[in-house]
Amino acid sequence: MMQIKQRQGQVSPSLNAAFDPLLARIYAQRGIEDPQQLDYGLKHLTPYHSMAGIHEAVAILASAIALQKHIVIVGDFDCDGATSTSLAYLALGAMGAEKVSFLVPNRFSFGYGLSAPLVDAAMDMAPEVIVTVDNGIASHAGVERAHELGLQVVITDHHLAGDSLPKADAIVNPNQPGCEFPHKSTAGVGVIFYVMSALRRHLQDQGWFAQAAIAAPNMAQYLDLVALGTVADLVPLQRNNRILVAQGLARIRQGLARPGILALVQQANRQVDKLQATDMGFVLAPRLNAAGRLDDMSVGIECLITQDVSRAEQLAQQLDQLNQERRSIEGEMQAQAAAVVHELLGADDSELPACVCLYQSDWHEGVVGIVASRIKERWHRPALIFAQADGGMLKGSARSVPGFHIRDALAAVDAQYPGLIDRFGGHAMAAGLSLPESRFEQFKQALNAYAQQHLDATLLERVWHTDGQLLAQDLQLHQAHLLREAGPWGQGFEAPSFHGDFGVVQQRIVGQKHLKLVLAEITTGALLDAICFNVDLDIWPNTCNKARLVFRLDVNEFRGRQSPQLMVEAIAPL
Repeated sequence: MMQIKQRQGQVSPSLNAAFDPLLARIYAQRGIEDPQQLDYGLKHLTPYHSMAGIHEAVAILASAIALQKHIVIVGDFDCDGATSTSLAYLALGAMGAEKVSFLVPNRFSFGYGLSAPLVDAAMDMAPEVIVTVDNGIASHAGVERAHELGLQVVITDHHLAGDSLPKADAIVNPNQPGCEFPHKSTAGVGVIFYVMSALRRHLQDQGWFAQAAIAAPNMAQYLDLVALGTVADLVPLQRNNRILVAQGLARIRQGLARPGILALVQQANRQVDKLQATDMGFVLAPRLNAAGRLDDMSVGIECLITQDVSRAEQLAQQLDQLNQERRSIEGEMQAQAAAVVHELLGADDSELPACVCLYQSDWHEGVVGIVASRIKERWHRPALIFAQADGGMLKGSARSVPGFHIRDALAAVDAQYPGLIDRFGGHAMAAGLSLPESRFEQFKQALNAYAQQHLDATLLERVWHTDGQLLAQDLQLHQAHLLREAGPWGQGFEAPSFHGDFGVVQQRIVGQKHLKLVLAEITTGALLDAICFNVDLDIWPNTCNKARLVFRLDVNEFRGRQSPQLMVEAIAPL
């Protein structure tokens, strides 16, 4: 039976006075004590001044603009990287930089980050200043090569730093040692937004805009990009990030977003004025990420930076097609990976290892991260999925469970077995790495040996954290609307979820793997529609007439009619 734990929180008198009782309870369970904490006006955004390295970065960029040096932005091939690259490109151009280009490494040719080979390839563009976005904190060799070639390097990143920092001309990263900026969860796009905001203020103070006879850009126009990249990168939505997301989401809903973002919303059959933060994470971001996974993220960046509405629509359609292809590849890989896990479970007296490490020679390098996420979610344990790369190497993507810091685990294995891992980097919950194919089994054993010592078995037991149960009068359309609009919800500030037992009136499989339900509320018998995505087809549908659910209350729209719907996150027959 599923383990459920209710979130705790004491509702303050001020919350009670300001909000519906259900909403007050939900906010309290997320650490909110005062309604002022939910004021997402830009005036509450933490200033940039305490961000280490930002003044040095601004000085370099201001000089580059004044001298019209060629600035090349080196991005990453995910959504955070694409929005970061687009923001830097657009903002620098708006501030008078006439020579700005961008370069995103193809993951299959260069891999991640500012590598020395990428710097050499960039020389065809004749750069003078390189600015990294969403990468660079581990790019020692790339920075050294750039300096050998006479280039200045400004690193903007948010990933965790290693034992030493690259010798860049400036580093802006809230996670670098000594940085006093309080919001360590800021995404890469948030970091470059801060850098560009500081640059705008500096140029304005220096009289640059009057001298150049151009208008100082309104930085709020880039918040749609900041919101999209922040949600997509799954960084915790602490208050500063919630301000960025709320402001960007408001601009999108008002139709003030980039043509490319509006085209992606349209392509996904979502209504612009009703877009949710979750839509950015689960609907828009995958379409952009598909470009980096299967092709070239330049397609995604071009979609984000173009001012041509028709061109934006064409590129959004291209991204949608890439996403469909990605989903097909992912589905096949996921089925193959699941079959291997089932085989492990089916062996006599066997248990899954603490960390599931899987590799198949024909798996697609660009999709390993998604498959790792799916395996981690299904079996609730760290998952590392590998694909073949060039030169006898494997490239892998890791996803972890709360409480087991996967990047630290890789660092520990690397320290104990020098040379076993070629490269690695990432966060507590996600990481990437490469290693020789010949050493895969050794790595798998070393990682699981570390996990045996440092991964508490209780962390492998899935616990569903909910906001408690809902009364019958709360399972209504107006409450669903209230909860939907009370965000932005996201990582670390999760959308409200609840648990409860319901009668099962009808159940059927739709879309090959989704369970469509008609449920009966236990006390009143009122009927409710529900859907559970990606169910275990070995269990569902079945003959049960009662089930325990973990669910979100949402709004279903069909042919102009709205009704409450339960979005089921977990279900167990009773």
